[in-house]
Amino acid sequence: MGSSWFKNGFVYLLIMVAVVALFFSFFSQGSGESQRIDMARLAQWVKAGEVEAIEITGDEVRVKRFSQSAWYLANKEPAVGLTQTLRDFGVTGEELSSLLSFEAKPSSQWGSWVALLSGFLPLIFVAGLFFLLMRQAQGSNNQAITFGKSRARMFTGDKPTVTFDDVAGAEEAKQELSEVVEFLREPEKFQRVGARIPKGVLLVGPPGTGKTLMAKAVSGEAGVPFFSISGSEFVEMFVGVGASRVRDLFDQAKKNSPCIVFVDEIDAVGRQRGAGLGGSHDEREQTLNQILVEMDGFDTDTNVIIMAATNRPDILDPALLRPGRFDRQVVLDRPDVKGREAILRVHMRGKPVATDVNVSTLARQTPGLTGADLENILNEAAIIAARRNRNLIIQKDLEDSIEKVVAGPERRSRVISDEEKRIVAYHESGHAIVMASLPESDKVHKLSIISRGMALGYTMGVPEDDRYLRHRRKFMAELAGLLGGRTAEELVFDDITTGASNDLERVTRLARRMVTEFGMSEKLGPLTFGEKQELVFLGREIGEQRNYSEAVAVSIDNEVKRIVDEAHATARRILEENREALDAIATRVMEVETLEAEEFYALLRGEAPRPAKPDASGGASGRPADELPSDSVEQRRLGPSGLPSEAPA
Repeated sequence: MGSSWFKNGFVYLLIMVAVVALFFSFFSQGSGESQRIDMARLAQWVKAGEVEAIEITGDEVRVKRFSQSAWYLANKEPAVGLTQTLRDFGVTGEELSSLLSFEAKPSSQWGSWVALLSGFLPLIFVAGLFFLLMRQAQGSNNQAITFGKSRARMFTGDKPTVTFDDVAGAEEAKQELSEVVEFLREPEKFQRVGARIPKGVLLVGPPGTGKTLMAKAVSGEAGVPFFSISGSEFVEMFVGVGASRVRDLFDQAKKNSPCIVFVDEIDAVGRQRGAGLGGSHDEREQTLNQILVEMDGFDTDTNVIIMAATNRPDILDPALLRPGRFDRQVVLDRPDVKGREAILRVHMRGKPVATDVNVSTLARQTPGLTGADLENILNEAAIIAARRNRNLIIQKDLEDSIEKVVAGPERRSRVISDEEKRIVAYHESGHAIVMASLPESDKVHKLSIISRGMALGYTMGVPEDDRYLRHRRKFMAELAGLLGGRTAEELVFDDITTGASNDLERVTRLARRMVTEFGMSEKLGPLTFGEKQELVFLGREIGEQRNYSEAVAVSIDNEVKRIVDEAHATARRILEENREALDAIATRVMEVETLEAEEFYALLRGEAPRPAKPDASGGASGRPADELPSDSVEQRRLGPSGLPSEAPA
């Protein structure tokens, strides 16, 4: 602290001296003197009797003429008196004696210092500026000298914040990584039998599945230093910076061995070489080359584990994935129903959750969601409970949170007409009845005409179990369920609206995939059509190459239309057979706005509706709506299978 103050004070002192010297220099030059003369002119004025007074200060001569207030400046020769100089120019003693004032003053030391400082003023400014810049360049906040240093953040592991107990829904991945933990704890156990622990572990999985959390858990379990860095932090605009940072990172890792080095989003620097737009020697590839060299240079007795995470393993350079570098790939996929239940229980820790909350029901209602989604659902449920002035999170809060996360927030401020409300009610009832009538479809959980997100209503289906194989019968039931809303509009109103636009998009896309990808067309047989092209550098599909003729393209279109027509006919037949139930369910939905599964199936069986209950959230009828009659949110986001629409069919 004292050294810093000393250095700053020295710089400020230099600046103050320069300012003072500049001020006095201007002050001394601006005190009334307006003109400088030579000694010859002074001699002429003395001969003519025009000089009133002369003052001598050192070698400087100040002259004042009669009837003038201004003083003139002249410089005499050093070490020569003014009288002798004037006599050399022909001035007599009588002419000198006629002067009213002739005075010699002692030299001013302050003036000499001011003159000296004025001469050195530019040097003072340059020296002070250079000193200030050098101090700043050596500071901790300056990046000019520390470009090549690693930006990795180090966690000592003495107080682990995350362990395997905090990670749920990935038991196989934890088992794979437990070997890494055991090696870091007891490396001699493996070295005695000549085993070599994998040098690198690549965590692969969709976003939100807990790859970074798993890496932290490994560090917490092993109790070793943990270096964390993002792949994008290696690369800068300056050539060679990324490679220098890689070298510095691995040097730090070796000094703190045993340890773990975690590189998040490694695809930022690990993409396949030779595919860049700027050629094959850009900065990103230089960084990747250095990573490959450093991973190969590890000694067998260097207990450093490299962990990396990515959701695009297909675009990584093959040299990264060979044995000796990233030997092992650990997949963290979307959790199944048991995994989702375990994840929910982990995130319920520390939250005041009611004891009667059915976690298994919540897990079945959230198919396809990742750990990050489930954590968000618990957080939203806590917010909802606080908004409703409760100290406990109950089942209703959690179910409302699931609907909010999956389908969007309620939009109760938009009011629609009674006619549009009736259309939406029949639309959603059509979806639900078709889904409930086909055994291959998912069980209807809820249908509502309350606007959520961009949709005016939604029908939520929940699968009984997680599915990994999809049958053709399942696809046909899904198509019929998607077309149930539009078919109900045709049957009841003898007209159609734009509310089924998203339903039709999904129907067309799914039917085309059945024909071109899954080989589910009897006419075209077990073939796939079309090859997707992809630029590795861009990392996304940019088109599809047609590897079939125009005649086959016509056949594909005909098959897609035939499948859609078949599903449409199925939906119409079901709704015609259940016309009374369709009217009863739509009427009931218009009254209560949200129909639970139990009451829906009772109405479908022909039972009388229950008495209306007051809305727990305080809502009133006449709900808001979009200007377009709705797709159901279930069709838009969940689909009849309950899977997100982004997930592959």
